[in-house]
Amino acid sequence: MPTDHPIFELADRFVDETAALSPMSATYIGVDGHDHRWGDLGPEGVAAEADQLQRTRAQLDALPTARNVEERLAIRVLRDHLDPLIDDHVHGEPLRDLSHIASTVPEMRNILEVQDTSTPDGQEALAQRLEGLPDALAAWRRRLDVGMARDIMAARRQAESVAGQLRDAVADDGAFPRRIDRLRREAPHLAERLMRSLPALRRAAVDTANWLETVYLPAAPAADAVGPERHRRALHGLLGTDLDIDEAYDWAWTELRALLDRAGTVAARIVPDAGLADVLEHLRTDPGEAAPSPERFRDLMQERQTIALEALSGEHFDVPPPIRHVDVKLAPPGGALGAYYVGPSEDLTRPGSIWWSLGERTSVPLFEEVSTAYHEGFPGHHLQVGLQVMHADRLSRAHRLLIWNPGYGEGWALYTETLMDELGFLERPAYELGYLTSSLLRVLRVVIDIGLHLERDIPASAPFAAGQPWSFEVAVRALMDIGGLDEDYAISEVTRYLGWPGQAISYAIGQREILRLRDQRRQRDGDRFDLKAFHADVLGSGPVGLDHLRELVL
Repeated sequence: MPTDHPIFELADRFVDETAALSPMSATYIGVDGHDHRWGDLGPEGVAAEADQLQRTRAQLDALPTARNVEERLAIRVLRDHLDPLIDDHVHGEPLRDLSHIASTVPEMRNILEVQDTSTPDGQEALAQRLEGLPDALAAWRRRLDVGMARDIMAARRQAESVAGQLRDAVADDGAFPRRIDRLRREAPHLAERLMRSLPALRRAAVDTANWLETVYLPAAPAADAVGPERHRRALHGLLGTDLDIDEAYDWAWTELRALLDRAGTVAARIVPDAGLADVLEHLRTDPGEAAPSPERFRDLMQERQTIALEALSGEHFDVPPPIRHVDVKLAPPGGALGAYYVGPSEDLTRPGSIWWSLGERTSVPLFEEVSTAYHEGFPGHHLQVGLQVMHADRLSRAHRLLIWNPGYGEGWALYTETLMDELGFLERPAYELGYLTSSLLRVLRVVIDIGLHLERDIPASAPFAAGQPWSFEVAVRALMDIGGLDEDYAISEVTRYLGWPGQAISYAIGQREILRLRDQRRQRDGDRFDLKAFHADVLGSGPVGLDHLRELVL
């Protein structure tokens, strides 16, 4: 604990109370003692969370004045964390807990993979959690019932996605049976009990999917757009700043054109006289450009992490020994495609891990995944989150374990893709083009998110669908033609953006702010500018809003 100021005791208590109310959150952040439970996912649990947030906010307001930097940081960060969550409860957002990726059902599937079963206690905890899944789903349905009664509902597209995920999760090769099968092999003494739990789990998932399709869906709004007010509130919570939407939309179109120009130049180095689309198709389909199996892909990405850490540690970043390793893993089938990161546990006994959801692919094209490895692992999220967990000497426990600002967090990870390009770690033109398509995707997310949720038209000068109104189909086609995604991935991405308003913007906008801060520091410091010191200042703050980051770095 940095000082004896009561903010740190309050932050500790907030973590413990959050873990008790939300055992899934406890598992994600590695707080022991809750892995056997789901918590109350019903309306009573929502009310308990709202009460906890309001009570903590009142206690925060009653604290004595901060005396130093660490105390001021802890107070402001906790306040900035609480206020958007309280606002969400005021507007009933937890009652429409249906989203392609950022909602309870996808989190259930992911949490069963993250959960540690290396010990008998861990195995027993997972068995209990699996047995409790039917009751958890029933409580969650009651939450959605209350939302329906109050006319607070998710869009049909999100309900359709979650219903499909529930069915996929309990199919013969689905995430839940596969997890049970793995646990049976790890803990044979639990095998009979686990097999007894499977039929009830399957019935609960299928019944919930049926309910979504026959009861919820007919009442759900057909429109995907959340509108200006919900979008503004979501953006402020995600970015920690008030974004000028018009300026951001115009900037993203300009950036898109510049990236397309550079991508075309790099593509010509790979296959002369071929267009960008043809080169991307070549990189996606040529067996020589792919890992021959998911397992080989995982090994190659693990090697990338080791090489990057050894090359950059000391010169560009200080990397403490406890976080000098990150695990690369393959995610279970049935979830949204792509990669994601899970941080280390509070005590660092569980290392950070990168998870790739590859869908049905047996061979995996590599050109886009190298920059993704840097984004999710080192020096991206793994360095960022690992340092955050380790900064017990300067950050509150809530700041280290619970608080995440996507504008800062995703902005840093995307910044590291640019940094690795600048430092020469994309050593093949194919990997450079993969980085550029990744950058195109993040900028496309800005125009797609704003365009769909605020129902804008595409500019007449745009490189695709010029002058047309945005639609789901136009967005999918843009991700395929400009972002280089295959159709399934593009559909998954657009569904994600529609179910998580504003989040898709956080990557490019956060990266833009960090690059601007770097330029301003370089201009301010002149010959004294130190890139390693700049990185240490950005990472040393822990996750903060973009307005707050600017104050701390400059």
